[in-house]
Amino acid sequence: MKKLIASALCACLLATMVVGCGGNTGDAVSTKASTEESTAEEKKEPADTSQESKGVINVWSFTDEVPGMIEKYKEAHPDFGYEINTTIIATTDGAYQPALDQALSAGGKDAPDIYCAEAAFILKYSKGDASSYATPYKDLGIDIDAAIKESEIAQYSVDIGTNESGDVVGLGYQATGGAFIYRRSIAKDVWGTDDPAEIAKKVGSGSGNWDQFFKAAEELKEKKYGIVSGDGDLWHAVENSSSQGWIVDGKLTIDPKREAFLDLSKELKDNGYHNDTEDWQDAWFADMKGEGSKEIFGFFGPAWLINYTLAPNCGGEAVGEGTYGDWAVCESPVGFFWGGTWLLANKDSDKKEAIGDIIEWITLDSTEEGLQYKWANGTLNGEGGTKDCVGSGAVMAKSDGSLEFLGGQNMFDVFVPANQFANGKNLTQYDETINQYWRGQVREYTAGNKDREQAIKDFKQQVMDNLDIIIE
Repeated sequence: MKKLIASALCACLLATMVVGCGGNTGDAVSTKASTEESTAEEKKEPADTSQESKGVINVWSFTDEVPGMIEKYKEAHPDFGYEINTTIIATTDGAYQPALDQALSAGGKDAPDIYCAEAAFILKYSKGDASSYATPYKDLGIDIDAAIKESEIAQYSVDIGTNESGDVVGLGYQATGGAFIYRRSIAKDVWGTDDPAEIAKKVGSGSGNWDQFFKAAEELKEKKYGIVSGDGDLWHAVENSSSQGWIVDGKLTIDPKREAFLDLSKELKDNGYHNDTEDWQDAWFADMKGEGSKEIFGFFGPAWLINYTLAPNCGGEAVGEGTYGDWAVCESPVGFFWGGTWLLANKDSDKKEAIGDIIEWITLDSTEEGLQYKWANGTLNGEGGTKDCVGSGAVMAKSDGSLEFLGGQNMFDVFVPANQFANGKNLTQYDETINQYWRGQVREYTAGNKDREQAIKDFKQQVMDNLDIIIE
């Protein structure tokens, strides 16, 4: 998810949430013709002209992750024959969506053939205002129902990528079901064990509520620890475990679980159960290496949070350095997902078969030759690469997700079930904006600047003033 998030948020999760991870995003537009010839030219090597180009496929993304995957596809399929023209525009300052929308509407030879959308705005492109541009995967030559079943794709990912006609138009290559990621040393100090099965009981894993979690918070407090860094650590679990999204039948709706976040956040703050940080700020990162005002027990998140946020910010690169190796994962009290990147194809593209081959290899191929297997096992770029949770449950079932960072724990044992508990039916295309309004008002309330009623009233006013949504 952004996966990318480490340095300067890796600019992928962007000011909202990530989803997946990637490499250099930059603040400007990056366009590159990625071909056998251009690669040779960059390396000062003679161009390979032995194969005539079949044409150009335009790829739009907000990080270089998917373009990099397509390069790997080309390496594995030397007869593919298409040139890849890549446009990368970071989501920083909201630049990506307007540019993508313009390119899709303009059409023509420069229009995107393949384009990416992250969790913060995927519904706009799969179900919402821009969904008319996306072609169903079945029209790309993919036997989509059979492939989803064979690869064991989590239902939340399918639901999010399904249009209003019931056709799958997008799938993610990551699995972003969330778990609770905690410090082993703190668990031992407070409860005498760091066993994930025992810690799961302490935090109320799978209970569907926060009662046991706050009991654990009090026990941690007695030992001078915080249970989470800030209320944002709880928000993603709350948001994506709710029954309803922000908009129901065109009207603003505050799901009871989301409204209860006011109370959860206040309980955390009033009792000193956290360091009152904001996610993606310096203090939040400091808590990952144990350098906050008090040491923090854990964070809620998917596997990308481990690989691309916790690991780069833990203060070390080997066991014994910083908090590296001092972590473990257990099931969350409530099922949720956070982030992800979905791949879509333009309905007007005349290269649907080739596009389908790429998308299927990235998102649905569960063989050992597909991206899913190579990425899950850390072999996409050779041995010793980063292992990640991928979209295919079938792949993770036959892969080794053991991480030194987690003290040798196989993270797939926790994250595969977590993906099945995630709910993909409570999102709207307005979530990125509405979440910012809501979380801002919650912080005003917990800081004592507003009472509960005023915070809710001001939230509704913000939505009414800025979005074309009915307020009741």
